[in-house]
Amino acid sequence: MEWWLGYLCLGAVVGFFAGLFGIGGGLVMVPVLSFLFSAQDFPSDRIMHLALGTSMAAIIFTSLSSLRVHHINGAVNWNIVKLFTPGIIFGTLCGVALVNSLSGMCLSIFIILFIYYAATKMWVNSATSPSRNLPGKAGMFAAGWIIGGMSSLVAIGGGILTVPFLSACNVRLQHAIGTAAAIGFPLAIVGTASYIVIGIGIVQSQELPEYSLGYIYLPALVGIAFFSVVSASIGAKVVHITQTATIRRIFIILLYILGTKMLVGLF
Repeated sequence: MEWWLGYLCLGAVVGFFAGLFGIGGGLVMVPVLSFLFSAQDFPSDRIMHLALGTSMAAIIFTSLSSLRVHHINGAVNWNIVKLFTPGIIFGTLCGVALVNSLSGMCLSIFIILFIYYAATKMWVNSATSPSRNLPGKAGMFAAGWIIGGMSSLVAIGGGILTVPFLSACNVRLQHAIGTAAAIGFPLAIVGTASYIVIGIGIVQSQELPEYSLGYIYLPALVGIAFFSVVSASIGAKVVHITQTATIRRIFIILLYILGTKMLVGLF
């Protein structure tokens, strides 16, 4: 029962931040799931793979919930979504293929570095050039490829990269967040399917816990999805009615804490 409570609480937290910032919540889910899976004595070299796959599957639900609210508020630029999606799909497939060839230790180190980078990037929040615009089709495909690849490696919805990119191209912040939520959905679908496929052989060799579908641990997915759908819609509503500077700072602090906790756990 304590594990179910942990999954439900995690879903409530990540769902809120997913709606608020247009992110999938993976930067919070992956470290916390790795702690929970480790405490349950899951196979040590597959803990990070399971955390990544389960997080990616949960992003399907958080992105859909926040996307609905952002679309109602007219904050989704569907033309940008259309230009981004081919690169996102290709990059996601490349990233997941790479994950299967890396050890749990390598994945942990990469994720820790990425968490610190993402937190610092949000903290610095550099000013953008007023003359900078979105690139052409080739540039959008390349950007989608990079974002999809990086996002699937650390199981995030892409918002932590997409929002700064769109903001740097002078897309209004609320629209950048709403569009990032929409982009996160195809990324999550392709990423989840890939994590299932590459993990099937591992399940057959009995290296993963019971109730796993490839690299997706179903009890955790159900628990996270249960509350995240509601909290994601709440977070998406908050971004359209309040200033998010304080919550943004809290989120940055949370990322640093989680990254440091994972770093300490390696030793």
